[in-house]
Amino acid sequence: MPSYMARLTGMCLWGLVDDEGRSELRPELIAGAAFPGDPAITASEVETWMLMLDEAGFLTIYTVAGATWFALSRPLVTQRPTVSEHPAPPVPESSGAFMAMGGAGERARERVQAEGAERAGLWASWAAEQESVAPPERPLLLDAPPIGCPEHPHNRFTLDCGACGTARRRHDLWLTEQRYAKRVEQWERSNDTEAW
Repeated sequence: MPSYMARLTGMCLWGLVDDEGRSELRPELIAGAAFPGDPAITASEVETWMLMLDEAGFLTIYTVAGATWFALSRPLVTQRPTVSEHPAPPVPESSGAFMAMGGAGERARERVQAEGAERAGLWASWAAEQESVAPPERPLLLDAPPIGCPEHPHNRFTLDCGACGTARRRHDLWLTEQRYAKRVEQWERSNDTEAW
């Protein structure tokens, strides 16, 4: 874990970098800007603290064209960021240093990719289910026998009619049989899947 002074230096760096979190690594200028008027802070101490911050992952130190630069891992967010004039840090090779060290970074990357592939498969199966939705079932009442006799087809219950009573019982019996047949069919299907 970085020392207190290294963490304090890290906080000061947010005010010294550009909008993309980059700047040239010049310890004497960082010492003067972060700790103005404090002669006890030397460039070598700032350099040590910068190395501690690099090890902690707060920043990345890199060399481009003979100059040493650093880039903060999480620069401050600005409303209208300007493009950095400083060179970007090199992209680490996924199979190089991390694999040689058996690093947690490579293992984490592989785990995230595996979880992403698994979720992609789940999303694909869900999308296939949604796209292959069966049409709605036809309501039983559309196929049911009439509820009343031929003289009173809609059975308004205004008259005492024996034929309407018989038609109503036939109608109710037909609906009950159809509903029962559907339940038996569902039960048979559940037994078929459990047998497998």
